[in-house]
Amino acid sequence: MTSGKGGEQVNTTNINSHTTNELDVENADIKRNAELEKRVMRKIDFWLVGFYSFVYIFRVIDSNNYANAAIINLEAGTGIKKELNLDPSQWAWTQSIFSYSYLIFEPTNTILLKGFKPSRWMFVLILTWGICACSAGTAQNFSGMMCVRFAIGVAEAGFYPAVLYHMAFWYKPSEMPWRIALFYSLGQLSGALSGLLAYAISFMDGAGGLSGWRWLFILEGIPAILLSAVALFGLPDYPETARMLTEEERDLLKDRLFSSAPSGKDKSWDWKAVKVLFSSPTVYTFSLYWIGHGIGGFGINYALPTVIYDLGFTSTALSQLMNIPPYVACFVFLNTIGVLLHKGWIRPWTTAVAIESTTIICYIILITVSNSTVKYLALIVATSCAGSAYPVIWPERIRALEGTVAAGIGIGLTNAMAQFSGIAGPHIYDTVFGPTYKISYVICLCFLCASITGIMLSWWLVWRKDRQNGLLARDEREEE
Repeated sequence: MTSGKGGEQVNTTNINSHTTNELDVENADIKRNAELEKRVMRKIDFWLVGFYSFVYIFRVIDSNNYANAAIINLEAGTGIKKELNLDPSQWAWTQSIFSYSYLIFEPTNTILLKGFKPSRWMFVLILTWGICACSAGTAQNFSGMMCVRFAIGVAEAGFYPAVLYHMAFWYKPSEMPWRIALFYSLGQLSGALSGLLAYAISFMDGAGGLSGWRWLFILEGIPAILLSAVALFGLPDYPETARMLTEEERDLLKDRLFSSAPSGKDKSWDWKAVKVLFSSPTVYTFSLYWIGHGIGGFGINYALPTVIYDLGFTSTALSQLMNIPPYVACFVFLNTIGVLLHKGWIRPWTTAVAIESTTIICYIILITVSNSTVKYLALIVATSCAGSAYPVIWPERIRALEGTVAAGIGIGLTNAMAQFSGIAGPHIYDTVFGPTYKISYVICLCFLCASITGIMLSWWLVWRKDRQNGLLARDEREEE
């Protein structure tokens, strides 16, 4: 008890007790909300990271196995180039036509998510590419393979950017780096699985009267067809409509996202947002980075089995197995980076520059060193870097986009720029430059220099925008 104003007695014990009870209730609410948020995010991660990663494995297997098909059963005389009478130029075109369709349809495919629910749109995409992948095993000539490869590209074009776009409806930008890294790294790991799968299927050559490369395409398309049904009936669309969430969980997800985040309720077309998007210099600097790294860093993936085979280590069958270490190394490297980014121990921009610089060093080694073992180790490091650069910087790219329309077009357009790797890669790594591929590596070095320029300019522009927004927010607080 203490004496109050006018000699009144104040019971401080009751006041302290009341304050303590309020703090206990507040702490209990905070703990309950934290547990609720953790439970909700586990559900979302299962679908948006887990399911999409599983689907992405088969999408990348499809892409990588076309490169593996170049050397499968080569010694037996039943290779794809011989059976379809493909010369080096035609083979390069059957590879690059896939990326032309990507480049054309990727931006538009992504924005179609404004008109279609993600579950339905993903069903269409996954089912279509599964059917087209199986159809590649029935091609009889150059024209037939060109048509099938173009159709596969149309179907697959919308998948990767649509996944990133879909994630933007559910996650804060700060929560996306390690999730994108995990999603993308599993896709890179599938590069190792594709080599193992190609090695195993090579022994099916002649089974049922079909060549090994035909079995390769047929078997890789079946899982996609099955997974399309899972996407249709199980994939959650938006936080405000997800059937697997309670009303309390939906409210939690809506309240925790920024106002500039895409919304499932926003079905309108905002031409003003499109104009603002294309007037932003970051569209062009990020595009420069995506094109430069795509051709300079990622282009080698389209010819990796042939490049490794031309090192002279072993037979075509065993060289398929030698494709595994580069992709396993990429999986480990990318997940390590993802964890470090999530913990804040490294920064996206400096990491991206370091990755490009390391790739440049690897290409210099490939140009100047003649020892096959050293060149193979350089290829492992270069492949690891190639598969890690985009995921590192994607959260920053998404953060620079505001609104549903801008995010949809921006993500699709940016990722479309990476498809120049598929257009130029097969021609840059044409077999006429083998077995050393020195000319190919020099060309890639030039593009890597352009990619570093693009990332540095993007870094500066985003930093300037953040600084301007910070000053604006401070001025608004001072006026209040």
